[in-house]
Amino acid sequence: MNTHPVDQYLRTLTRRQLFQRVGLGVGGLALANLLNNDLSAAPQNPFAHFAPKAKNVIYFHLVGAPSHLDLFDYKPELQKRNGELCPKEMFEGKQLAFIRSRPTLLGTSKESKYDFKKCGKSGIQISNLLPNLQTVADDMCFIRTLHTEQFNHAPAQMFMQTGFERFGRPSLGAWTNYGIGSPNEDLPGFVVMVTGQYPGAGNSVFGSGFLPSVYQGIEFRGKGDPVLFLSNPKGVDATARRKVISAVNQLNEMQLDGVGDPEIATRISQYEMAYRMQTSVPELKDISKESQTTLDAYGAKVGGAGFANNCLLARRMVERGVRFVQLFDQGWDHHNNVFNSLPNKCKQVDQPIAALIKDLKERGLLDETLVVWSAEFGRTPMAQGTNGSGEKTKAGRDHHKEAFTVWMAGGGTKPGHVHGRTDDLGYGIADSPVHVHDFNATLLHLLGMDHERLTYRFQGRKFRLTDVHGHVVKNVIA
Repeated sequence: MNTHPVDQYLRTLTRRQLFQRVGLGVGGLALANLLNNDLSAAPQNPFAHFAPKAKNVIYFHLVGAPSHLDLFDYKPELQKRNGELCPKEMFEGKQLAFIRSRPTLLGTSKESKYDFKKCGKSGIQISNLLPNLQTVADDMCFIRTLHTEQFNHAPAQMFMQTGFERFGRPSLGAWTNYGIGSPNEDLPGFVVMVTGQYPGAGNSVFGSGFLPSVYQGIEFRGKGDPVLFLSNPKGVDATARRKVISAVNQLNEMQLDGVGDPEIATRISQYEMAYRMQTSVPELKDISKESQTTLDAYGAKVGGAGFANNCLLARRMVERGVRFVQLFDQGWDHHNNVFNSLPNKCKQVDQPIAALIKDLKERGLLDETLVVWSAEFGRTPMAQGTNGSGEKTKAGRDHHKEAFTVWMAGGGTKPGHVHGRTDDLGYGIADSPVHVHDFNATLLHLLGMDHERLTYRFQGRKFRLTDVHGHVVKNVIA
């Protein structure tokens, strides 16, 4: 069984041994720092099975699922047959969330200006709704044949992020944080930022499941304290806060010595992390020293909040060694009026994401930073609702689990590459299918981890992110 060095150490270390080894009292010193010092001979990345191509991840999850057919997977035949009844095999016996009668095919209306453009030297077709992403097409690696097993939002979000459709399993970010840790001791190894409402599955999509809770995602908020209770209360200065933490941790250490619960060790380390974050987080969040050119490129504002600011903060985080940064953006669930709703959402994310890719590349960080665009599933090529034309169109697209598009950039992926092909109507997979487990196995591989060997024993058996499935998609790796 793979055992994390810190977990193994805490299970065997007594309080007396701690004093003997460090030769110092605990008053004012962090147990976490002492453990790190004592474990300095251990490998920094205990579960790195081979040399990684990516050191950090910036992962975008578009909550609700954007219409890949209108953004990345151009289908002339679908446009040609717009308004026709869909083939029976696309409806009868299929799992659809809301469509109850045989629907019509939904191509792109001429009035919506959803034209596609061949971009860059690679000639990859991207919708004109994403003009900024069109300029970085040669840095992007597309998978057009991802498929999942879930067709409702919360289970599909859980499945995408944890490899299981129900609560209780660790997320991809938590597995990464557990497997290779973070080189920054003053910031969490896994940071989450949310714009709009939470995903339907809640914070379990970035939780630690049965892993020690130290590995879960830490949410940074856009307004007020980035992390709740980060600021000292009125009348409490840094010296007083240090004394409180030292006293509380002494009590926690006594409890740890008595019961050996690793969650107590987590509590100790998190108290110390919170204390250090009182300095590191305000410095991280202060974007006033960024050039006006950089701010304008992202569309970010000093003192502001929102998706553009979060993209800039994501770059600042990976610069500082945060291992996994995850951005959730709500508002992509277009069951109706897709031709009017989708352009508005695209405007919110197109410029900041393209700016992030360019910024990482200019700073020499893109090669070691894996950028991921994903969602819980795709959208149907059939209409949900009335399929009219022009501004009167109120049709949307239902949930679609059979095939959808994700893309990556940097981090050892093939630039300007497209993997897989869907059928002429964009419903099913014509060649090179990629399951969610395959996708997650590939992400771990890029980070230097073998998904079959990254395991954790819980309730009598070993668990892993990909369960008993998954194959690395070697064709997308540079």
